[in-house]
Amino acid sequence: MMKAVVIKQAGPAEVMELSDHPVPVPGDNEVLIRVRAAGVNRPDLAQRKGKYPAPEGVPADIPGLEVSGWVEQLGKTVKTWEIGDPVCALLAGGGYAEYAVVPADQCLTIPEGVSLEEAAALPETFFTVWNTIFSIGKFRSGEKVLVHGGSSGIGVAAIQMVRALGGEVYTTAGTDEKCRICEELGASLAINYREDDFEERLKNHLQGAKIDLILDMVGGAYTLKNIRLLARKGRLILINAMSGTLGEVDLIRIMKKELVLTGSTLRPQSVAYKGKIATQLMAQVWPLFPDLIRPVVHTAFPLKDAYKAHQLMESSTHVGKILLLVQSGQAPAM
Repeated sequence: MMKAVVIKQAGPAEVMELSDHPVPVPGDNEVLIRVRAAGVNRPDLAQRKGKYPAPEGVPADIPGLEVSGWVEQLGKTVKTWEIGDPVCALLAGGGYAEYAVVPADQCLTIPEGVSLEEAAALPETFFTVWNTIFSIGKFRSGEKVLVHGGSSGIGVAAIQMVRALGGEVYTTAGTDEKCRICEELGASLAINYREDDFEERLKNHLQGAKIDLILDMVGGAYTLKNIRLLARKGRLILINAMSGTLGEVDLIRIMKKELVLTGSTLRPQSVAYKGKIATQLMAQVWPLFPDLIRPVVHTAFPLKDAYKAHQLMESSTHVGKILLLVQSGQAPAM
């Protein structure tokens, strides 16, 4: 048996409890990870509230989309990892636990200069940013990118990745302090959306230039502003709709500027799709650690206090990632 955070019923953070749970068994192409740390993400909150059900075959009552730890057991056909390897990994669920199974192709090495605990902050956000900005959005060096929610886990990853790979980054955040941190991470301009109209600030700052690509997790009233800011052949990519699922659009402007409006969610993608992203990250982004990119961790809680981590995320007072610390110790014996 293992300890795992279990959602007893849909509801507030307090519905999660630390309980005994059977240790999962890896399939042929999977590995069992002894978890050192797990990342907390907004989809975990939605799952807890009953609004984001786990895919078929994934624990429906244990949240958690990313972990770091040691490979404990190999599936029959796994050749890419060895028992004892330190890894971080993207999961479809089940990460808030002492052990988790994951397809071997969704595991990544630990980047240089990153601790095993910090590595739990990487998979969900870096997979998402690579999938949206670089794969779907076809980012090119020299382009101007606007990232909404710059102080979020996805935001701090996007700022650093775009800047490190030759882009110019602009962002929005909810306090002056969050804006300051975003600029320290590489944003050319961070706008406090509670005090300023981001569209007007950007128009004044850019002096006639336009934005090539926008990553938006806000939706709602931001949609029309985003469309007006985009350059010809600009791309607007949605990954959430925190302020509302309905937004006004200017169809003529979309047609005249040949804009692309799209969106994506990572969780339902195939193992092969996610495995390709993992390979690309390790080849093109991992070498940028630690000089140009670093994990940004706000704080960490013990696994039993997962409800406190959810409460903190719901308060939106954090910058970067929130972690759960699970098991300590060394890698398993070979």
